[in-house]
Amino acid sequence: MSYLEIKNVNKVYPNGVQAVFDFNLTVEKGEFVVFVGPSGCGKSTMLRMIAGLEEITDGQIILDNKVLNNESPGDRDIAMVFQNYALYSHMTSYQNVGIGLRVRHEPSDIIHQKVMHASDILQLDEYLNRTPKRMSGGQQQRVALGRTIVRDPKLFLMDEPLSNLDALLRDSTRRELVKLYQELNGTTIYVTHDQIEAMTMASKLVVMKDGYVQQIGTPYDVYHTPENVFVGSFIGIPPMNFIKGIFDGKYFNFEGQKIIVSKNHLSYLKAYKDKEVILGIRPEYIQSVRAFGNYNKEEVVKLNVHYSELLGPKYNVKYKVNDETYIISQIDVRAYDSSRTKDEVVFNVSQAYFFDVDTEKRIREE
Repeated sequence: MSYLEIKNVNKVYPNGVQAVFDFNLTVEKGEFVVFVGPSGCGKSTMLRMIAGLEEITDGQIILDNKVLNNESPGDRDIAMVFQNYALYSHMTSYQNVGIGLRVRHEPSDIIHQKVMHASDILQLDEYLNRTPKRMSGGQQQRVALGRTIVRDPKLFLMDEPLSNLDALLRDSTRRELVKLYQELNGTTIYVTHDQIEAMTMASKLVVMKDGYVQQIGTPYDVYHTPENVFVGSFIGIPPMNFIKGIFDGKYFNFEGQKIIVSKNHLSYLKAYKDKEVILGIRPEYIQSVRAFGNYNKEEVVKLNVHYSELLGPKYNVKYKVNDETYIISQIDVRAYDSSRTKDEVVFNVSQAYFFDVDTEKRIREE
């Protein structure tokens, strides 16, 4: 049995609105799992059900062989870091970090030992005598983390803990969190809508939309093999490009142009011959012909340049396919002429995927 098992969990509110549908997940001890998705997708609701702050309508949550459904939050041995940190404003950092231990009537010498150990890990020594109003957001966030570390819980839960920080501080704190996780090896579930946080922090991603799990996998797998159009469009900056066209048995045809379909796709696209499909391809796999010494001419299309953005070593170039469809390419700055209004680009079709128009699911070999 896995360390944490979530089985067929549903959440329906009294007004009939369902926030989570048939959620299933297994988590091994020491994993850092990230729930990611747009606002309102059910990720925070699922986290609160694990914590015991929301009731489960159906299903089971099992942690370390113990069913948690009827356990109170205080009896679950779970520590949670909230978005607003939930620090006591009249207490010093030292007192805030140790408050949970005092409530449990731990001996004062043990409390001091654990607080100082957490302080050493989080580099809080110079802030231990400060109250929250005398600290920055990043410092307060570390105090909130310290309060969970001293408890040594079975499971850490984090609900968008970096969302109140400015961009620069968020980046540095994210790196600190990753380092801290590696040191503690604590099992963690982290909720965010920020895909950069999700991709850089997770050992396992759970992508959600409208209360449903869309895909579970490593960041690499979710990025490179999205299960559906939503996952491809949500994960990745810029997102995956999508173009509708007709597969004729050999070529993908769109807007009077065609590109050859690679051999690795042909076997499972047979059922879609002469039908409309969606081609999905990441921006890095679309390149100007000027970036290639040798290329397959059957992978080249001509497109109008809508605009280009210089991002240091590369350009993000947006091309117009038609009035409704645009695609973005990432091109090395040395291989792109920003004065051009038309361009010839190479689609690395072997790195593309095809999706069903009706279900928007990735087409793959059965």
